[in-house]
Amino acid sequence: MFIRQTRTNNKATGEGYFTHRLVRGERIGGKVRQITVLNLGRHFPIKQEDWPLLCSRIEQLLQPQETLLTLVCPAHIERVAQHTFGQLVARAPQGSDASHPQCQPADAAEPPAPEPPVPDYQEVDIDSLQHSQPRSVGVEQVALEAVSQLGLVEKLAELGINGVMRAAILGNLIGRMAQPASERATWTWLQTESALGELLDVDFTGMSHMRLYRASDLLMRHRAAIEDHLFSAVQTLFSLDETVTLYDLTNTYFEGNVAANPKAKHGRSKEKRTDCPLLTLGLVLDGSGFVRRSKTFAGNVSEGTTLEAMLSGLGAPPGALVIMDAGIASEANLAWLVERGYRYLVVRRGGARQFDATQAVAIETAGGETLRLQKVLSEDGKEVLLYCHSEGREAKETAMVARFTTAFEAGLQKLADGLHKPRGEKRHDKLLERIGRLKEKSRGASQHTTVNWVTDASGKVTALTWEKAPVAGTMATHPGVYCLRSNELGWDEERLWRTYSTLTDLESVFRSLKSELGLRPVFHSKEGRSDGHLFITVLAYQCVQVLRTQLKVAGINDSWTSLRQTLTVQRRVTTTLRRRDGRTIHVRKSTLAEPGLMAIYDALAINPAPGGTKKLIV
Repeated sequence: MFIRQTRTNNKATGEGYFTHRLVRGERIGGKVRQITVLNLGRHFPIKQEDWPLLCSRIEQLLQPQETLLTLVCPAHIERVAQHTFGQLVARAPQGSDASHPQCQPADAAEPPAPEPPVPDYQEVDIDSLQHSQPRSVGVEQVALEAVSQLGLVEKLAELGINGVMRAAILGNLIGRMAQPASERATWTWLQTESALGELLDVDFTGMSHMRLYRASDLLMRHRAAIEDHLFSAVQTLFSLDETVTLYDLTNTYFEGNVAANPKAKHGRSKEKRTDCPLLTLGLVLDGSGFVRRSKTFAGNVSEGTTLEAMLSGLGAPPGALVIMDAGIASEANLAWLVERGYRYLVVRRGGARQFDATQAVAIETAGGETLRLQKVLSEDGKEVLLYCHSEGREAKETAMVARFTTAFEAGLQKLADGLHKPRGEKRHDKLLERIGRLKEKSRGASQHTTVNWVTDASGKVTALTWEKAPVAGTMATHPGVYCLRSNELGWDEERLWRTYSTLTDLESVFRSLKSELGLRPVFHSKEGRSDGHLFITVLAYQCVQVLRTQLKVAGINDSWTSLRQTLTVQRRVTTTLRRRDGRTIHVRKSTLAEPGLMAIYDALAINPAPGGTKKLIV
C-alpha cells in the first residue's frame, strides 16, 4: 500500500491541481494493477517523506495481529492513520441497508428496498477481538428523523444550497441538539465523537471549521424562507390550530468585549449577567409550542417596541388571539393589534387591584391549586377584565410585603435612634436622602408607611415616627391578585385563564433554548454570526419539539436533556478479529439498543440499528 500524488483538472473551471490517493497493488490476470483504495483529497496534511510510515501504520491497523510491536508514530501521523482506517471500514460493503439520503437533493432516486441479510459464518480467534473508534449515533439517528419529517434538506436544495453546505448545516443543527456548544466546539464533536458523518456519508474530518461558520451565514440569508417552510411542515404533521399566537422576548449574554456588534448592548439580563453585553431573541409561537418566527434585537431593546416588527407580515389568520406578557402589552401595541383585526389576551399593566370573592368562580389548576376568577366588563364595554386570585401567590406576596416592610421600618428605627446619639445624623435634608434610599430598597413596601418628624427652631430633626397606612388596591391589601385583559368578550372565566396559561409554555421554551440547546453564552464578535448562533438554536428547538410531540403520544414525556442521555448511550463500534486463515475481519456496527432507547425508537418507528453493518476483510 502506498500514496500516489496525481495531477488532475477541475471540470468546471479547468484549474489544475494535485490530489492524493491511497493505492494498493493487486495481481489480476497475471498482471499487477494499481487500485485506488481511498481518495485522500487535495489538501493532504502529511509530508511526502512520512508517507511510508503512514502507510505502514494503516496496514498495521488493518491487520493488527501480524505485528508484535505497534509502530510509534508522531501524533499528527497517528491521527491521519486512525482516520484513514476508519474511512476504509466505514466505506466497506454493507451487510444491511444503512443509507440515509439526508444530503441528497429532493429529486434523488429512492434507494432500493434492502434484501434480508444472508448469514455470514466466520471462524475466528476470540482472543484476537478488539474494539475501536466508538462514536455516538443515537441522538444523530433521531435528529435526522426530525429533519427528514420537516423536509429541511429538500428545502435547502430548493434554495440552491449545494451538498457540502447542506452537510455543514446539518452538522451545526444536529450538533446543537446532541452536544450544545459553539460552532467551533461542534466542529470538534463532529470530528472526534459523532457518527453523523457515517449516517450522511460525509467526511467531517476533512471539513474546515470555517465551513460551519459559512453554513450559519447561509441559514441567515434564507431565514424567512426556512422558518415559513418549517412551520408549514409542522402544521401538516400535527394539524395545528392557528388561532393562538404567543409572543415574548428573552436575552442571552456574550463572553468577551463585542465592540464590532452593534446589537451587543448592556441591559437587564434575565441571567443576572449585567457585567456582559446582551443580545435579545424574540419568538412568535403557535399554541402548540412551534416557532412561527424568530428575530434578534439589541440587548437593551425595550420590549414594547418589538411587537410590530415581529407580527407584521406574519400571515396569522384574521382574528387570531395574541398572548403576551405585561412588558409588551403597551396601549400602543394593543391599539395596533385591534387595528389589524387581532384579538389579544394580556396581563394588565398597572391599575388598582380588586377582588370580590362572592362574584368569583373556582377552578383547579394542573398543579392541583384552587384558583378563583372574577370576570368584569370594562366601563366602555370593549374589554373584559379577569381578576385572578391564587392562594399560593397570596402567601408569597404577603411574605414579600412583610419582609420589605420590616426592613424599611428597621432602617427608620436606626435613623430614629441616631437622633439621640451625639454624632447621629439630625440634619433634615440628609435624613430625607437616607429615607429616600430606604424607600428605593423597599420594592414599594414603603408606600404603606407614613413617616413623620419633628424639627426644632434650628431646623434639626428631634423626633422621627411612622405608622402603617396600607394603600388600597395594592399587593398589601389584595395579595395574590392579578388581572388579565382581553377584547375577547364571548369566553367564560375558565377558558380565558387556561388560554393565557399557555404563555407559561413559552417560558419553558426559553428555558429549553438556554439550558438544553446552548443558546447561552454567545462567543461570536460579528453581528451576523451572533444572529446565526441564535437561529441554529431555534432550528434545533423545532426539531426537538417535533420529536417530543410524537413521543408524548406514546406516553414518553421526558425533557430533551433526559432523552439525550438515553440516546447517547448507543455507539457505533469497529470490532476486529483474526480468522483461521490469517486474514483480518473488521465489522463496524451499532451497539444494541437498550430498553429505554428501544422505546424511543419504537415510538418514532425508527430503525434501532443506525448505520447498518459494514464488513472489511484484509
